[in-house]
Amino acid sequence: MSAVDLRSDTVTRPTPEMRAAIATAEVGDDALGDDPTVKALELRVAALLGKEAAVLFPSGIMANQTGLAIAGLPGTEVICEANAHIYDWESGAPASLSGLQLHPVATPDGLLDAALVEHAIRPKSPYQVQTSAIELENTHNGAGGRILPLARMRAIREVAQRHQLRVHLDGARLWNAAAASGVTEREYAECADTVMVALSKGLGCPVGSLLAGTQEDMVRARSVRRRLGGTMRQAGLLAAAGLYALDHHLARLDEDHRRARLLAALLADVPGIQVVEPDTNIVMIDILRADLDTKQVVGMLFERDVWMVPFTQRRFRAVTHLDVDDEGIARAADAVRAVLA
Repeated sequence: MSAVDLRSDTVTRPTPEMRAAIATAEVGDDALGDDPTVKALELRVAALLGKEAAVLFPSGIMANQTGLAIAGLPGTEVICEANAHIYDWESGAPASLSGLQLHPVATPDGLLDAALVEHAIRPKSPYQVQTSAIELENTHNGAGGRILPLARMRAIREVAQRHQLRVHLDGARLWNAAAASGVTEREYAECADTVMVALSKGLGCPVGSLLAGTQEDMVRARSVRRRLGGTMRQAGLLAAAGLYALDHHLARLDEDHRRARLLAALLADVPGIQVVEPDTNIVMIDILRADLDTKQVVGMLFERDVWMVPFTQRRFRAVTHLDVDDEGIARAADAVRAVLA
């Protein structure tokens, strides 16, 4: 029996149909602007997000960092939520690559609001670092796949415009936010100057993310991408997977959300843990017992062929995706129950 791999939605393997789309993709040299499948994907994602243009990147981190490089001048700072992916999981890249300082803002639930953002903006002064941009994340990975409500995003956008600040949206799982909330990706994207979306998470592609914005910004994005070593050649193979996923995997994201709720419900009465009710496809599980820590629990689950990841010393994470069915969710719940027994 194969393992139930709930470490992330990045562990998915291409379906046979996606592999066929990759194998038959029409390709060219994207570095020279000659790959028709890449062009088709970029145009489609730009249209979905309501932006003028989009650029394909090998990873979400590279696309995020390009968005930040466009947003802020070296020696300035970018406001973000205290557990944002760009702060916790991108290896200090803003400072290292773009000379940008991050200003993390603590929230009780991982969700920024306009008042917190306004309070964090630096006053104009020759003696202090100046704020150049605001970064939002939707869904918020560190908060358990929480959805940042559209009303909050619009209010933050209004604050940014009033202070002449740019907004970058880390929308790695924006597809999940849209599927769960009924708000379109375009409506969310209207609240930001640049938007990153990932193909390799909920959509199940092997590689790829895109950055979208104005034509002018995407010209700059291509320059930054090249400087970071992200320009690709026959990338139509990757773009074909993205186009297939938009046609066939976007509509099934609700299944992942249903399975996340199912896992949470099956674990709700297990003594010794507390489950955070999921908004989307990420389930955070807190350990209440003093005699166990995350490393121990995750290790014992691994021995039972159920794979999850430690998130903090007292919290571990499960992420549902297209490679785990209802039987897998039941096996995962049984394993957690057995470990805690």
